[in-house]
Amino acid sequence: MKARQYINMMGMAAAVLLSSCVKDTLYDTPHPDHGKIAVTADWSARGEGIDIPAQWIVAIGDYTGTETAETHAPDHLFAPGDYTLVVWNPTEGITVSGTTATVATATGNWAGTDALVNNAPGWFFTHTEQATIEKDCDYTFTAAMRQQVRELTFVVEPTGDAADRITEIVAYLTGVAGTLDFATDTYGAASNVVLPFTKITEGASAGKWKATVRLLGVTGTEQLLTGEIRYADNNPLPTTLKSDLTEALKDFNAGKSESLTLGGTLVETPEETEFSESEIIGWEEVDGGEANADL
Repeated sequence: MKARQYINMMGMAAAVLLSSCVKDTLYDTPHPDHGKIAVTADWSARGEGIDIPAQWIVAIGDYTGTETAETHAPDHLFAPGDYTLVVWNPTEGITVSGTTATVATATGNWAGTDALVNNAPGWFFTHTEQATIEKDCDYTFTAAMRQQVRELTFVVEPTGDAADRITEIVAYLTGVAGTLDFATDTYGAASNVVLPFTKITEGASAGKWKATVRLLGVTGTEQLLTGEIRYADNNPLPTTLKSDLTEALKDFNAGKSESLTLGGTLVETPEETEFSESEIIGWEEVDGGEANADL
């Protein structure tokens, strides 16, 4: 009888031990209910001579962080879900809201034009991608930074009897982008930009006139160069300048990491007593080497 009681007591003790021995769940990270990220910026697609930005920004969900090193690895933990990872660099003359970049407006209102934008914003790069974050996971992302500002140079060769009397070319370009949604490559309404023409005084291009701008892109149905040519002693009288660059700039928004130089001929400036319109013709892409000589 005592032996049977002893056996029953041993069985009950074993049952208690078995019911209290629960295996701990094993986790792969110290944050089992959240995910964590690290983002490395790849600047290899930037244009020749352009430095890596000193600072860049990562935004994902409700988190925004600034980085100066190659990789951004915040302590922030992310709840599981789908996110848009947005990366860009702050630069002069451009602001960012969400995934929309906006070029600063320019001061003044040249010749009554509307919506003038800054003609020399800083170099601007972006990256966006969709990311799914799961709990108990660490993620590493590589942000392939895409150059969004392109340099554009016009080189104009005057011809005719009054070519040497030109003292100033004042002009602006229509159909340039003031905003860009870089997540969808969607450009906003067309704006205008002043073209700062200056006479080249040295090198093989001496006597030509040059203007260099930086643009977020072109947009709208046409790009027109409009302005005025002014002469010494107001003789001849100022000449209205017009030129259609729509065809020459149709692919401008592609390949922004390469600068573009367009050369054209200012046809037959007027005789000293004439007043007329002038036109730049024969626009074509040219080697910008000589045109970049010091002015």
